[in-house]
Amino acid sequence: MAVRSWQALKTQYCIRADEEVSLEAEMVFPSETLPDQPARVIAHRCSHGLACNQFSQATCMWAGTNPSYDPFAEKA
Repeated sequence: MAVRSWQALKTQYCIRADEEVSLEAEMVFPSETLPDQPARVIAHRCSHGLACNQFSQATCMWAGTNPSYDPFAEKA
């Protein structure tokens, strides 16, 4: 049977949450019968996303409320 778990991708400071947050991905790892298959990413979230959803304004794409704003995007 496949195994699902949340894995931290990176941790950094968030201005809106005013603390360190972890950006996580839900990974599905294959069962032992298909060991050569790579893990699949099925969802993304922020460790502080539930608290950010209680703000009166839309926060960011990691909290699921504002898909056009990513505060953790790499600045080129």
